[in-house]
Amino acid sequence: MRLWKLHIILILLACFSCENESVDQYVATPYQLEIPKLFQDNILAPVIPLDNPMTVEGVALGKKLFFDPILSGDNTQSCADCHAPENAFSDTRKFSDGINGEFGNRNTMPLFNLAWNYDEKFFWDGNTFSLEHQALVPVADPIEMNSTWIDVELKLQQHNEYPSLFEDAFGTTKIDSNLVTKAIAQFERTLISANSKFDQYLLGQTNLTSEELNGFNIFMDEARGDCFHCHGSDKNPLWTDNAFHNNGLDHTFTDLGLGAVTGDPADNGKFKSPSLRNLAFTAPYMHDGRFATLDDVINHYSEGLKNSSTIDPLMKKVNQGGVQLTTEDKADLKAFLLSLSDTEFVNN
Repeated sequence: MRLWKLHIILILLACFSCENESVDQYVATPYQLEIPKLFQDNILAPVIPLDNPMTVEGVALGKKLFFDPILSGDNTQSCADCHAPENAFSDTRKFSDGINGEFGNRNTMPLFNLAWNYDEKFFWDGNTFSLEHQALVPVADPIEMNSTWIDVELKLQQHNEYPSLFEDAFGTTKIDSNLVTKAIAQFERTLISANSKFDQYLLGQTNLTSEELNGFNIFMDEARGDCFHCHGSDKNPLWTDNAFHNNGLDHTFTDLGLGAVTGDPADNGKFKSPSLRNLAFTAPYMHDGRFATLDDVINHYSEGLKNSSTIDPLMKKVNQGGVQLTTEDKADLKAFLLSLSDTEFVNN
């Protein structure tokens, strides 16, 4: 009798071991991220977490979740409602409103080239680390999607498609917020913008106008535009340093920006430098959407700078109000900046 019982136990253990092994060894189809040549030649490899490798199934699931209003409290609003593809995944409104009609106090940031944000600090004030954690925030924000992750997990678990899609992507039908945000982050890492007119010029595929070329020279000239310190150059195809600066918007601050996150008064009024890519599609501008046009932005740096205790040292001409560009230089700088817009990206 004891030998019979031992035999049954060994069979059960073997079956249990095989079942666990099949789950542990589940491997989805690896996703090959297409890295643009200018990125390969000039900057480091993208940030892909070891615990969230990109897969074909994971990216497809993340895309479906990104466009699905099921993540919101009343099933009316998706991520894409505030991050519209035709606007380079940004919002044309100064502030976005949530499911209850309440508005935030920050302009919606565009989404592209996020895998190359090397310090992985997201949002205007850098309050969240990693794309995966960033995706957690809007769902539970009472002003945005105004839901709870418990409710979202339950809705997805009871859905007629999602359990099998999660099994395809992650080898399990049990859905939780960790896997949801991993999938969304995988999709967001595929949002790569690298085919602007200026990109094509650098690759020898087209020519720039004389105005665009002069605008680039102004951008790079410390005596004129002096823009490249914060926003990159032809050697930095991200067109941002992804760092935080006080760029002279205000004398005093109602929004402390980075300072509210770090608690350091020296960081008050500092916000992330946005990429200058796709400016043709991402108005209004600045963290609070205060500038409706690109001309307004250029005028700010030319003669609208305001001094404060935390003004960035790179705002070297703040005491003169700005870099004092001529009308012609402003027009040429604008022409160059618009050459960084990627029409293929917003139509893909």
